[in-house]
Amino acid sequence: MVVGVGGVAVGAEQQAGAGAARPSRREVARRLLASTAALALAPVVAASRPVPSAGASGGSFDETYRGRRIQGVLVPAAGRAATGGEWRITIDGRPLHLMRRADGTWLSMVDHYTSYRTPLEATRAAVDEIGPGRQLRDLAPGRLTGGRPGGHAHMGGQHGVRA
Repeated sequence: MVVGVGGVAVGAEQQAGAGAARPSRREVARRLLASTAALALAPVVAASRPVPSAGASGGSFDETYRGRRIQGVLVPAAGRAATGGEWRITIDGRPLHLMRRADGTWLSMVDHYTSYRTPLEATRAAVDEIGPGRQLRDLAPGRLTGGRPGGHAHMGGQHGVRA
């Protein structure tokens, strides 16, 4: 028998596997709880990190993507300090409207169902969706409003609830 620290006897089985002792149930439960907490907090931590505005420049981009010229510039707007302003995006000179979601991601008028981390990613995805040989429609003022200034767009269809 070997005497350990503090005069406590250490048995032969503890000597042979001193580093390989089995963890207690309490220790296993703590490790499992810590792992679960880390997994649960990962999305929160990822969402709290700042999202880059666009490409490397941060405030604008101008590139050719799949044969199309895409341009975007962040225009500072008064009263929009929290969002930093409004993005003006064009694909081959035609405007593409982007919308900011509450979670900080972006979607375009071309695809309302998919969110993108940056305006540049949303613009590239719009180019992919439009495909070759097609252009964005030019929505000049008055086209949506039926020529009435300040009017609302009428998309057609039935009004009211039908059974």
